[in-house]
Amino acid sequence: MIEVGVHTVKKIIVLVLVALGAFAVYRKIQADRAELDLWTEATAGDN
Repeated sequence: MIEVGVHTVKKIIVLVLVALGAFAVYRKIQADRAELDLWTEATAGDN
């Protein structure tokens, strides 16, 4: 019975770590897009 509880806790920990990793990647992509937008705006010529 104890083994089932430990296995479940390990699954939850792995899922939390995967979710945190996905969130970190998402935030990095958003930051890169924001930086690219700023760079594009700063270097755009007056048309």
